[in-house]
Amino acid sequence: MTDSDREHQTVLERKELSARQVHAALRLEGEEELERTTPGLFWSAVACGITLGLSLLAQGLLRYRLPDTAWRPLIASIGYSLGFIAETLGRQELYTGNTLTAILPALQQRRIDMLPGVLRVWGIVLVGNIVGAAVFACAAAWTSAFSEPLQHEFVNLGVEQVRYGFWIAFAKGIFGGWLIALMIWLMPGAHHARIWVIAMITWCLAAAELTHTIAGSVDVLFGVMSGAIRLR
Repeated sequence: MTDSDREHQTVLERKELSARQVHAALRLEGEEELERTTPGLFWSAVACGITLGLSLLAQGLLRYRLPDTAWRPLIASIGYSLGFIAETLGRQELYTGNTLTAILPALQQRRIDMLPGVLRVWGIVLVGNIVGAAVFACAAAWTSAFSEPLQHEFVNLGVEQVRYGFWIAFAKGIFGGWLIALMIWLMPGAHHARIWVIAMITWCLAAAELTHTIAGSVDVLFGVMSGAIRLR
């Protein structure tokens, strides 16, 4: 390969993706998800729910170690990002990211007959995520792995998730879902900055006190398992 060829290759590697290429990359991911087997989707989703327990753990640790000041929530929200970084790099199935990619092939081809397959993926991933969240919550609440002061911070995070009324939580969930969808859309073009994109967007989600279906479920389920939150 000549120097000119190497320069051309370098330019191509560093060239930003076009909007069409970003859409194509996400659509291909959606097609792969639609072709995955039910067990494959389910166990990947369960793993994702467990992995998002890292967000609860990291946030709780930061809140426990930091002084109780006005700026503590901003710093503690950094911990929220860790679970999303881990599940994204681990290529695990997350419901709020999956809803975007799985529907793109059906929208691209304008085929209503693909909707049952899309709904299959959505349903399996949602159930798997909740199961994984419950597994982590049970293990964290019913064992002595974490100290009582740290578990107290976990409980506080869960209680904060249920303090909103239905419509406020719904509105917060819409904005939270928009941020996750934005994060997924940015991934193909992020290249080596993927971790920073995930960290910044999910930090904004936590710092703005928005809600996320699965990460919030980990917090709430811990509160339920520990007896601090009662089901009505």
